[in-house]
Amino acid sequence: MAGEIPDLIAEARTGTGKGAARQARRDGMVPGIVYGGGADPQPIQLPFNDLLKRLRAGRFLSTLFNLKIEGQDDVRVICRSVQRDVVKDLPTHVDFMRLRRNSRVNLFIHVDFVNEDKAPGLKRGGVLTVVRPEVELIVTAGDIPESITVDLEGLNIGDTITISDVTLPEGAKPTIDRDFVIANVTAPSGLISAEASEGGDSEEAEVEETAED
Repeated sequence: MAGEIPDLIAEARTGTGKGAARQARRDGMVPGIVYGGGADPQPIQLPFNDLLKRLRAGRFLSTLFNLKIEGQDDVRVICRSVQRDVVKDLPTHVDFMRLRRNSRVNLFIHVDFVNEDKAPGLKRGGVLTVVRPEVELIVTAGDIPESITVDLEGLNIGDTITISDVTLPEGAKPTIDRDFVIANVTAPSGLISAEASEGGDSEEAEVEETAED
């Protein structure tokens, strides 16, 4: 099941229209709307600084939030649109969609790596290079996994882990169709340098032998 869904604190907005939206902005708030889920649209407003911080943190449009409005039941939402000032590039309006438990959404899910102590390649000094610490999956809103697990047991230097090697939670699937790389086990930099040096010495020896001939 999902881990903690981040709370998003908002206020109900009584007025609608451009005048009410401008007033919200003067009060340091960003106006917005919550729609869908079989309920009437709900005008809201969020603290400007909090919203800007979340936007700058990234992936705001693919994060599931627990929307909290005083006096109302919490509801799961996902942002569907952020309107910005064309000059300052600051948020001026946000749209959120309510999600039912059977709604399908795209979310970035954290990747956990286990059994590093059982990977021969890592024991020999190999390095685990993580290409994707998170994977975007299509999941059901009522059954969001906290993470997906990559088992490193038996991996050697040069081995690669792709999405097809991972057992995904039931009902989840990647947003990308191709078999993309999640991580690989690479040789330590010292070994790579030594092999490159040995290769160079061999080439010099071959040149010397040719010159002598």
